[in-house]
Amino acid sequence: QVQLVESGGGLVQAGGSLSLSCAASGTIFSIEDMGWYRPAPGKQRELVATITRGGSPNYADSVKGRFTISRDNAKNTVYLQMNSLKPEDTAVYYCNANVRVRTWQRPNNYWGQGTQVTVSS
Repeated sequence: QVQLVESGGGLVQAGGSLSLSCAASGTIFSIEDMGWYRPAPGKQRELVATITRGGSPNYADSVKGRFTISRDNAKNTVYLQMNSLKPEDTAVYYCNANVRVRTWQRPNNYWGQGTQVTVSS
């Protein structure tokens, strides 16, 4: 019913930049919070950054000052600009969104398929 499709991953040297995007499609009334997550030791996935529908961001301490999350509500798309990348940023990055399919329904949570980011030292 709702699909999240990520793009923009790849291989970059340490200190470089990458930009990710995630577009939601399907039956969508509105999208609440959107965000990016990645696997972490001892956790299924850890928060990288999230952003509210109104544009308020939240970042993991490890990426503050280096990553910037943004969204385009008209395009149902969330972006992640990653600068000053480090080898420890290497991971599969997953897009996440809370999507309201009908106005009277609670939002459902959806995940994308993931996009690989590899940072070489």
